[in-house]
Amino acid sequence: MKRCTSCKDGVLKPGSIEELFRGYTCSSCEGNWILIEDYLSWKRQNPEYKFPEDISNLNDVVAEDTKRAILCPVSGSIMQKIKIIASSEHRIDYSTVVGGVWLDKGEWDLLKAEGLAGSLNFLVTHEWQKKIRENKAQETFSEMYRSKFGDDLYDKAKEVRKWLNSTEQKADVLAYLNAEDPYSAER
Repeated sequence: MKRCTSCKDGVLKPGSIEELFRGYTCSSCEGNWILIEDYLSWKRQNPEYKFPEDISNLNDVVAEDTKRAILCPVSGSIMQKIKIIASSEHRIDYSTVVGGVWLDKGEWDLLKAEGLAGSLNFLVTHEWQKKIRENKAQETFSEMYRSKFGDDLYDKAKEVRKWLNSTEQKADVLAYLNAEDPYSAER
């Protein structure tokens, strides 16, 4: 048996994740090691299976989050920290070498509560991580504008922007708005 990659105290015992697919659980910290290929094999054999939409209130889910780098229990290489959603700093660990995911205690419940347990294989893709970065950038700019304008003005500006982008005469309207005196022939 391999030693736990996270706590280093326990051993990884073979078993299953919620009796659904193969995984390994640490005898000490209760973290889970999952090979994406095992997860995908189970998904192919159970295409009709739907994870519960809302197992609990997201605020009630307690998930540990290892902040330090950890090593892949198979290859010994440093695993990559990947975000699961833009609005959280919580990260899971992914071994790009063997295609395995380390979930700290409670992270599987967090994935279920976020509605992402059925997409574990997609979370580790470049596309998902790019989407998270784009969403985070959008949140950052939104907070900046809201701070700069205030809530009411920012909401009104978004409303005007949405309307402006939907009109065919956008360039003319912008020229009108940007002109110091739109009723004068002088510039």
